[in-house]
Amino acid sequence: MSPSIEAVEAVELEYEEAPPFDPRTLLGEPGGDKRGINQTSPDIAFRVRTEKGTGLILTENKLVEHSFYSCSGRASGVENPDKTRCMDWENLLADLQERCWQLRWEEGTRRNRKYWDYIQLSEHGRRALTRCPAATAGYQLFRQQALAEGIAASGRYDLVVSCVAYDERNTDLIHCLRTSGVDNFATGWGALFDGRAQFSTFTHQQWVAWVRAHDSKGHWRGWLDYMESRYGYV
Repeated sequence: MSPSIEAVEAVELEYEEAPPFDPRTLLGEPGGDKRGINQTSPDIAFRVRTEKGTGLILTENKLVEHSFYSCSGRASGVENPDKTRCMDWENLLADLQERCWQLRWEEGTRRNRKYWDYIQLSEHGRRALTRCPAATAGYQLFRQQALAEGIAASGRYDLVVSCVAYDERNTDLIHCLRTSGVDNFATGWGALFDGRAQFSTFTHQQWVAWVRAHDSKGHWRGWLDYMESRYGYV
């Protein structure tokens, strides 16, 4: 993850920062009565202590899901006049403001989204991608990347990471962005960007193996037995 991390100080579920660093303010999302509804709320957030201060690890957790899903700007009912623009990467990139429906929703039924305000593509990303990275299978990753970049830009944390925890056997998920130009999301997603936030992953198998190796007093024996019997994590 990062050699600068010294300790995990807190773990929170369906994470949301307080305004003005919440997804409604940063990303232009509508929000809802509950966290995770109509907004980018990472499944898990690890608050960590680093060598220089504090850090935040925003984590999407995946078990059997096959992808990070398609962009809501391409969904039925949002009045997108031309969804083919999402697939025409060169022309889309040349005029995002005009061609990305996320930036023009106020002409239709919803508030404009601000994801692209925080996304900084690398030169590699510009060359490697064949369509918008959010279009067909990377929407959750794209939104979390934007959220991480927005929080990182605030300077509140020394370290901000957009992270995915996943099952190493889930090859559909691993290769879900292949048609977008990223053969393996775990090794290829982070290279698409040049922002302040980092991207990292860990597998469920790695997590369980770490706990097993460090549980010298057997405090987690029951949990480890359950993870082995339920999911086959040894």
